[in-house]
Amino acid sequence: MRVLLTGAAGFIGGHMCRAMLDQGFEVLGIDNFDPFYDRSIKEETIRELSTDSRFSFAEVDIRDDSALSGMLAHVDIIVHLAARAGVRPSIDEPALYASVNVGGTVSLLEACRAAGVQRLVFGSSSSVYGDATPVPFREDAPAMSPISPYAATKRSGELICEVYSHLHGLKIAALRFFTVYGPRQRPDLAIHRFTRLLTSGSPIQQYGDGSTERDYTHVDDIVEGVLGAVRWTEDRGVGYDVFNLGESKTVRLDYLIQLIADAVGVVPKVEVAPRQPGDVLRTFADISKARRVLGYNPRTSIEDGIVDFVDWYRGRYGN
Repeated sequence: MRVLLTGAAGFIGGHMCRAMLDQGFEVLGIDNFDPFYDRSIKEETIRELSTDSRFSFAEVDIRDDSALSGMLAHVDIIVHLAARAGVRPSIDEPALYASVNVGGTVSLLEACRAAGVQRLVFGSSSSVYGDATPVPFREDAPAMSPISPYAATKRSGELICEVYSHLHGLKIAALRFFTVYGPRQRPDLAIHRFTRLLTSGSPIQQYGDGSTERDYTHVDDIVEGVLGAVRWTEDRGVGYDVFNLGESKTVRLDYLIQLIADAVGVVPKVEVAPRQPGDVLRTFADISKARRVLGYNPRTSIEDGIVDFVDWYRGRYGN
């Protein structure tokens, strides 16, 4: 089976490429090396994947219709993880986020329709639930009150996927990822940033009083959930559905900081700063649907996952 994986050089994308190769897939990865963070990190991921003869790569922007049209002739399924990431930066550049996350998804769906590719897995986000959804978040919640442009673009991507499934007979799973972390995590994300600051003896900025909560999900568990969604699309019947992929546990920000400090072996220096616009108070996944339909079964606790991340960080950066 041949898969086209967008965002192949990114954090989740690189892990997914490796897992799909291990599952026997032939993987065509694409990425545009967006400058949101250091290109060399992404290039290292592609170099490692390219040692497998079943992996091929093209530097392509998902908004490039002509490039996409020539790539799907022998593709069985698309795993769409490419996106402009980040809640806070989306407030400063909403047009860019709409162009990449909504326009790029439409371009990809149009390429699917033209090439006859009928299976797609779409990487969405827990941010679509906003602050108005009761916890734990269920997939049947309206999710119509996002509080950042990033969240709005992800909800828009879900809706356009649903439309294409209805109009053009595609089988699509939209996966709402809950705060993914683990080895190779993007350097701008909290766990990576806190680890870097703590190992260098620098203070951490804690936004708010430390009571905000996230449902942190280890990347290994996300990978298993995506593979479950890929299997779900094997049923050739037309359909669209949404699934939460989280740990179904909440972790306070101040507890997370203490966990990282303990793993690093330091006393954290914490500077309290105002809560940031666009940040939700809490994310908390109801994963009963994903368990039942996808066979999703997250296994990595935040305590074990933080130790795993700090071990990787020290091995990678030598601190």
